[in-house]
Amino acid sequence: MPYEGLVVEHLSQVISQATAPAFLLGAVAAFVSVLIGRLNRIVDRNALLAAIEDSDPAKAELKADIPRLRRRARLMSRAIEYAVISGIFTTFLVIVAFGSAALGFSHAYGAAVLFVLALGFFSASLICLWLEVRVAIAGRDYFL
Repeated sequence: MPYEGLVVEHLSQVISQATAPAFLLGAVAAFVSVLIGRLNRIVDRNALLAAIEDSDPAKAELKADIPRLRRRARLMSRAIEYAVISGIFTTFLVIVAFGSAALGFSHAYGAAVLFVLALGFFSASLICLWLEVRVAIAGRDYFL
């Protein structure tokens, strides 16, 4: 019976410690949604420019933006990939925390490593977004 009280106490502690990763997981999910929305706009604009006939001299110069849009799409794809990996590490963090609590193991070091990895990939995703925004602002579609 004393062992059950210890496990319940440990699980209660893990639940309180899982709050930060749960918020991070929610933030990552919302961030992925924003990134996908940006990527969709880039892809739609690329398709619109690719559909312009070469014989239309008024709009043909807009096609020069296609390589830049492809670069932006690559950056957004990379940002989405890093954000999803961050979400996976965050999910593993919560699983490891609860699993180790249920088995009576200490989870502090494993949780710390997984949290650092999750934040590292989230940071990489933010950097890719930042680079994409810089490319977007430097181009002409920012003003159109």
